[in-house]
Parts: sequence; C-alpha cells; structure tokens
Amino acid sequence: MVAANYQLRTANCELRTTDMYVTHLECSKTGKTYEPNKLYNLSEAGKPLLVRYDLQRAGKTLTKKSLKTRLASLWRYREVLPVVNDVNIVTLGEGWTPLVHAMRLGEKLGMRELYIKDESLNPTGAFKARGLCLAISMAKELGVKKVAIPSAGNAAGSMAAYAARAGMEAYIFMPSDTPAANRIECIEMGARVTLLDGLITDCGAEVARRKDAEGWFDVSTLKEPYRIEGKKTMGYELAEQFNGELPDVILYPTGGGTGLIGMWKAFDEMEEMGWIGSKRPRMYTVQAAGCAPIVRAFENGWNEAPEFENASTVASGLRVPRAIGDFIMLDILRRSSGGAVAVTDEEMITAAREIGAAEGIFCAPEGSACLPALRKLITSGEVTTDDRVVLFNTGAGVKYLEAFGEMVSR
Repeated sequence: MVAANYQLRTANCELRTTDMYVTHLECSKTGKTYEPNKLYNLSEAGKPLLVRYDLQRAGKTLTKKSLKTRLASLWRYREVLPVVNDVNIVTLGEGWTPLVHAMRLGEKLGMRELYIKDESLNPTGAFKARGLCLAISMAKELGVKKVAIPSAGNAAGSMAAYAARAGMEAYIFMPSDTPAANRIECIEMGARVTLLDGLITDCGAEVARRKDAEGWFDVSTLKEPYRIEGKKTMGYELAEQFNGELPDVILYPTGGGTGLIGMWKAFDEMEEMGWIGSKRPRMYTVQAAGCAPIVRAFENGWNEAPEFENASTVASGLRVPRAIGDFIMLDILRRSSGGAVAVTDEEMITAAREIGAAEGIFCAPEGSACLPALRKLITSGEVTTDDRVVLFNTGAGVKYLEAFGEMVSR
C-alpha cells in the first residue's frame, strides 16, 4: 500500500517553483502598497493587508481546462496562492469540500436549489484548516520558528496541526470555557496551551503583550495577510462546483469574517481572469444573538462595529465581540445587497438536529445557525424560494458536544 502524499508535486499543477504571481500587498483601508515576500502583521494604519496578484499572467495557466487534471485540494489554485517555493507548502489535504444539494431540507422550505458547503470534512474538522495551512506555509517560507494565536476553538486546532507538521513551536491562548475537544486536540498535537478567563479579545491582548519578548509571530484572524488567501478558495470552489456560475445567496456564519472577505476577494479575482462576470451573490452574515456586533452595525448603518459587550453564545466560533475586518465585511454586505441576521442559541441547536435528520450532516452550531437565518430571510422576503442558496457549515458538530448537551438539558 502506497502512503498518501499531499505534496504539491502530486497535484499536476505544472507550475515551477520559481514562478511568482504576487505583485504586492495592499492596506485594506488606505490602499498603501507593501513589498511581497516579507513578514507582516497589520499595515501602518493598523488594518488588514491584502495580497495582490498579476491576474492576467496567472490566468494564462490557471484556467478552467487546467483544473480538470489538478489535485482535489485548495492547492489546485496554486497561481493565486502566495507561497513561492513548493518545499515550504505545509499541507494535510485541505479544501475541495463537498457541496451537498440539500434536497430534503429544501423540500421542507419549498426550495429546489438549497445547498450546504460542508467544511467539516477539512483536516481538524473545520474551515479554519484552509486559512492556517496558508499562514503556516508562509511563516515557514519567511523563516518563522514560533507562532501564536488567540482562539475560541477551531483555529487553534488547525494551527496546532499545521505548526506540528512544519516543525514549529505553537503557542495557543484560549478562553477557559473553550470546548474540551479543541483544548485536547491542541495539547495532543504538541502545542503550548494557555487558558484565560475572558473572551477571545482578552486572549488576543495577551498574545499582543507577549509576542515580541517571546519571539512569536502572531497569526490572529486578519492580523497577518495569508489566512484570507486560504479562505478565499471556498469562493473558487463554489464557482467550479456550480459549473462557472455563482449562487444567488450565501449565508455565512461570521465571527472574525475572514471567509466572507476571502470569498469576495476570490470573486473579484475570478472576474479579472475571465472566469465569471460581474454578478455577485447576495452575502449574508449570520451571528449569534448574544454576540452580534456586525448585525448591530449593519442595522444601524454604521461603517464599523464597536465591541459587543457581555458576549455570550454556545457557538464558540461566533463569540467574537470585535472584528478587525469589520469595515470590510460591512462594505461587502451592502455592496452585494445582502445583510446580517442574528439567531438564538436555541435556534442553532434545534436547527442542527433538523439538518442532521434531513441531510446526514452533523453541523457545528455556527453552521446550523444558517438555517434559522434563512427562514427569517424568506419570511422577510429578502430571499425567495426560487433563489439558489448556499449555507456554510464551518465545522463538525462532534467538537461541540458540551454545547449540545447544555442546550438539551435546559
């Protein structure tokens, strides 16, 4: 039996390691440009940096035809990923997750085209694998030996896995009530785990306070430029899985919002390469009622989302009281004619059972939150039963057993 080999050389991408399509990095707020192939966190303005490519040149080899022979992983989009040398790619086979036609669930809602993008089948059971494989690969390429992250759960597990595979030291800071599965996962993969009383923002403050003295590189959400490059591949995959089209509506559970921002970036890149036209899905953020900073800001017409006080929800990935990419998300929601919806913890847990019983997918609470959000949008008339709708399940329900047990016992 031949062992699986996830190295890029098996992908048949026909891309030399000397090819370089990144032109520069760009501040998401000011537009100021930065040289590629250097280690960055935020821009001088304290805002996320975005990677930019020579898409005209990349599009000559990254074509719909060429994709037919490429590896079924996110590395099939090699030309629009920032790693220069293949030897620095740290991979566990992430990406190319199934797009499930949820026919039984759709029938209950009167919808013919309801789909679930099931990210729970990524390594470590969550969509976070996409972003962290890119962050760690670039950290390796740029000489980083120690990485640190504040996390409410799944990002920590993904970072621990990829850091272990890269031979890096991993330092993880989690709220003390983070699900046990996430804590154990990190410890068993060799990470140094510190639990703090508080929220992910408190953990982030601790990383910021200590990183320089300890020699850590901070891979927090949107505080380095490359996690978004992994997350954007969800957008590329949707276009492929819908045969060159995009859905009418995307419902995305949003904490830090990297996936939402990344997919929007992917759509722009694909248009420039001639894959798609200018039409975009209506993008909807889904948040927990107990932690809904983006929903509140959207409803009030704000361009930024102030910290949500006393944040509380069983969906640990949604318990992000302040997102550094808030202004980018709000702009996307408005430009796409989408919106933002909050749902209760009870609605999430009830929906998880409904999705599981109908489609055989055990969603994380974050993912199941999309179903009650969809029902609210149908009731309000913002989404019709004729729309092609994609719900994102961002993680595996088995990593949240305390949340399900807590709600069932109430």
